[in-house]
Amino acid sequence: MWFKNLQIYRLPAKWDMSAERLEEQLAKKPFHPCGSQDMESRGWLSPLNNDVLVHAVGDQWLVSLGFEHRLLPSAVVKQEADERAEELAEQQGYKLGRKQMKELREQITQELLPRAFTRRRRMFAWIDPVNGWLVVDAASQSKAEDMLEQLRHTLDSFPLTLLRTELSPMSAMADWLAGGEAPAGFTIDQDCELRSVSEDKAAVRYVRHPLEGDEVKGHLEAGKLPTRLALTFDDRVSFVLTEKLEIKRLDFLDVVRDQIDGEKEDAEALFNAEFALMTGELAHLLPAVVQALGGEIAVAAGDQKPLEAASSQPEAKALADDPPF
Repeated sequence: MWFKNLQIYRLPAKWDMSAERLEEQLAKKPFHPCGSQDMESRGWLSPLNNDVLVHAVGDQWLVSLGFEHRLLPSAVVKQEADERAEELAEQQGYKLGRKQMKELREQITQELLPRAFTRRRRMFAWIDPVNGWLVVDAASQSKAEDMLEQLRHTLDSFPLTLLRTELSPMSAMADWLAGGEAPAGFTIDQDCELRSVSEDKAAVRYVRHPLEGDEVKGHLEAGKLPTRLALTFDDRVSFVLTEKLEIKRLDFLDVVRDQIDGEKEDAEALFNAEFALMTGELAHLLPAVVQALGGEIAVAAGDQKPLEAASSQPEAKALADDPPF
């Protein structure tokens, strides 16, 4: 149980929710396979494939959202519709009109759906109700939105907001690279992407390449800004920080993983040990990242906006917002 990517959101500290109440609410929308005429199905799964939907280890919770999609390519429907349309045209003596073709495609879709293959996947979210973190293991904010949307539809109250910091990650990363020094507790690794804020969007990417030389500083002086930067925290966790405050390519180093007894025969005990260790490391990493970005922008309770209305980062000190996937 190791997350690979972090999409980070904020819940109020001491959120008024217990694991038991959360379990009850998730149970209202459990996962079911697609019906014969369903293109997609989604619902809550047990993280450990048992009957428990909220897996709790201490004060930390893990939830899992399951998806099932029917694989029915539009090209297959179109091919079948074209073939039938030709047959009907020969019988009738005239071609089908636009409305008739649309109805024919819909009919074929309904016929083929029950025979289409299905594909399943799942997504995990870690909830820290004590410190107010909700973290989705997803490669992008758009993918994480599937999890957030399902939580909104499931929970009676879901006071989620975006994490906002005083400094935008882009401007902070530029300062670190220009000064050749990472913030306290961090080291700069050898992967980086710089992108121009001009219309041409020129970009340069460094992979396993030293970043302390004049070449990188020259790109910064020429107007390129960092959109991704590889960092290591406390010699324990390596990751890539993006300008959207996403954490990607998260890797817990051997000094962390070696703390787990590899001889554990109980799969649940191993799962719990990994989850506890991961959340413990992230409980140190996330505040450190926030501090490195100038601290969190406090939002008064009366001024708190729903996530849909919030911006990803304040415009001040942010010069571009066009991240890679």
